[in-house]
This record gives sequence, structure tokens and C-alpha cells, in this order.
Amino acid sequence: MSSHREAPEISKDPVADSTDVYAFRSPANPGNVVLIANFIPLQKPDSGPNFFEFGDDVLYEIHVSNKGTAQADISYQFKFKTKVRNNRTFLYNTGPISDIDDETWNRPQSYSVKRVKGNDTTTLGSNLPCPPVNVGKRSTPDYAKLAGQAVHQLPRGRKVFAGQRADAFWVDLGSIFDLGALRPFNEAHLIPMGAMDGINSVQSFNVHTIAIEVPIDELTRDGSTPSDPMSATSTIGVWATASRRTSRVFNKKTGTYRDFGKWRQVSRLGNPLFNEVVVPMAEKDLWNSREPSGDSKYQKFVYKPELAGLLPVLYPGVFPNLAAYDKQRADLHAILLTGIPEGVVPGFQNYTGPVPSDMLRLNVAIPPSDDPNPLGLVGGDPAGFPNGRRLEDNVTTIEIRAVAGLTIPLVDPSFTPDDAAAAVEDGSEYTNSPLLGEFPYLGLPGGGYQTEPGTTQAS
Repeated sequence: MSSHREAPEISKDPVADSTDVYAFRSPANPGNVVLIANFIPLQKPDSGPNFFEFGDDVLYEIHVSNKGTAQADISYQFKFKTKVRNNRTFLYNTGPISDIDDETWNRPQSYSVKRVKGNDTTTLGSNLPCPPVNVGKRSTPDYAKLAGQAVHQLPRGRKVFAGQRADAFWVDLGSIFDLGALRPFNEAHLIPMGAMDGINSVQSFNVHTIAIEVPIDELTRDGSTPSDPMSATSTIGVWATASRRTSRVFNKKTGTYRDFGKWRQVSRLGNPLFNEVVVPMAEKDLWNSREPSGDSKYQKFVYKPELAGLLPVLYPGVFPNLAAYDKQRADLHAILLTGIPEGVVPGFQNYTGPVPSDMLRLNVAIPPSDDPNPLGLVGGDPAGFPNGRRLEDNVTTIEIRAVAGLTIPLVDPSFTPDDAAAAVEDGSEYTNSPLLGEFPYLGLPGGGYQTEPGTTQAS
């Protein structure tokens, strides 16, 4: 999936594991950009008595690069603090939580948000309460109200939210990692089965979301609000990280850990599925610890992606043109590592410079679409992925089709994509709570009481 369990070590540390990053112009406030980073993957709603929460020992950050160096020019830092109100009960809540500051919520969490630009650090908000998780109909009877109370207004028209939401990503994980199978194309697979619709593997799961909405002119290199998409100042790069202290000591007397030393990055995420399916297993943990500016080390895996070589093998006779293509994948290199330069797609560019780096690239001069196409740029909608990433963008299908060769003609007109390249997909669709039309846009999280555990089969 996008980045839910993408590397061996971070999969053992879900509190610091980033799952998805989104960056788009606000459809409700087009003069603003919304930056979203999700963490703590695959949360079953019915997970009491110790429900999910942000880590007090983790530094969460969303970074913006605007000078073409693939280094953070602006960072938004989030630090959390949790307390226990009643130390004589095992309960997460001792009665219905009707208000975000109710004493019945036994484990409230709050946070601070800071903006870092160069040597200047500005505190934008402190002691901002998170909402509780969605425990169920009795414990959190009006969850929409609680979530709404956790949307905080900050100076200059900024907004911020940190708390549990429904996972906005969708993918047929069970099929894709079963030898690269795509259920709608099961019959064409090397090991054929009957064709069927895809299954959303993250249905009913929640994540923890950090979302911040800021004015466009706060993110551009010259403090402007660009209107010309071809302007070099109109494109920004975005990624998220999580960091931990270098040392951790367990106190046997208190049964708690204490952290020491400098912050060290343990997780990062820019483009969806980059570390998941581009970076080899042996490199994944190292990739998570590095800065995007050092990604030249990994561009060989983009120029010659493993999945592009597997598709013709797994689907015999379906991708003959892709199998015969022996050039470097300059199309994927542009999409994932530099942004698309001017002259490739008429009237569009999101080029951030020659430094190869995994970042979401958003051209802030392109207005939100009145009729968003989930296939984004390849579907004729320049406001969608890979121009930033919206919640409704079907990034799995977009990236599968790109890897299958659909985007090669952008840089090599002599190549003719296989017919299947324009049709291939995993067949899944978004099935969690409806997305919202206003900040923070992600759907309300599934409730514990409301959850109906699914079934599994061994054969």
C-alpha cells in the first residue's frame, strides 16, 4: 500500500510510520494550500482499552522545498503531549464524551505546532487539543462534533487538525502482493484465476492525521501567490517525516521509557508507493533515514523499475512493447524525481530542479478543478496527481499505468504503449467514510462499536 508497512524496521514502529502525504489547493479556500500527513497505519477501530494516539516521543514534520535544492526551506513541526486524568481506572473514558474537554475522557492528547524557516522558529499554536478516537455510539455519541472542535484556527487564516480519521487510501493489497496479481486481469496472469472486482484492503481502517492549511504566499520562495503555471516560483516540493531521539532508556521502577539525544529521522514519505515498490528491500530502512536531496542514490531503481520488468512476465503476451523497451524510464524519472519540465505536457509543469528527489510536487498556480478526475494529470486534470495529490486521486491506478508504459510517449514519441497500459488497474475503490467538502477533508473515522470484523479464508 502507499506506505503503510513499506520497510522492515518502521513496520515495527507504527506510531512513527507515515502512511500517506497529500498536498493540494483548498477547494473551499483556493488561496490556501492543504498539507496532510497520515501516520499509524491499519488502525482497527475496536482496539480498546488502549486506543491509538500520536507518540509523545516522536517529532512529526511536514516539509516544503521551494528553492530547487530538495532541502526543507519551510517545516511545520508537531509535538504531542498525553496525560491521564484518573490513574485508578483502566478505561479510556469513564462515561460519554460529549465535549472535547470533558473530564470523562481519561487520556486526552494535545499538541503544539511550529513553523521553521531558516533560523526562525514561530509557534503557531500550543496546547491544541486532539479529539478522542471514535470509541463507539455510547462513548463518543456525536463524533462529528468532537472532530469539529479539534479544527483550530491559527494566525493568517491558517487551520490545523490532528487526530483520528478514516484512511483515504485504497488498494487491493491482498492481490497485488500475491505475485503481482490484479483481480480484474486474473485470467491473463501467469497463474490464471477468474476475473473479479478488486477489494479495498484498508476498508474500515483508520489512521492518525496531521492536516494544516496555509496561505499560498507562505510557501513560495518569494512570498508571492503565482498565477502563471509556467513560473519557476509556482512549484513546491512536499514530504513528511517522523523522528526519534538517538537513545532510549527503560526505567524499571516506573515502567516507562525516557529518550535522550538528538532527533534522528526514522520515517519519510513523498510520492505514494515510492519506497513501497521502487526501493529494494535491503535499501528501504536506509531510504527512510535520508533526506530527499540525497535521492540520486536511488534513481537507478526509477530508471529501471523492477515492476516494469515483472509485468510482461506475470502477464504473458499482454505487454510486448513494454518488454521490448530497453531505454531508461525518463518518464518515471521526471514524474517521481524532478517533476515534469515545461514542454512535456502543454500548459503544465511542476519541475523543481535537477536534483533527483522523492517529493510531492505541487504547482500552486493551477486552480482546483470543478470536476476532479481521479486519474489526475493522465486523465486530463492538471490539478491532480502527480501535481500534488488530492484525497480522491486514484494513485494506485495512475502509477500502475505509468509503470506499464502509458507515460513513455511523453518523453519518447517513438514508443507505442501496449493496449493494456491504458486499462490496467487493481479494481479497488474507496469504501471508507465519505470524504468531506471542507477542512480537514478526510472522512470521519470508523467507530469501534460500529465495526463488524470481516472474515478470512485459508483457501
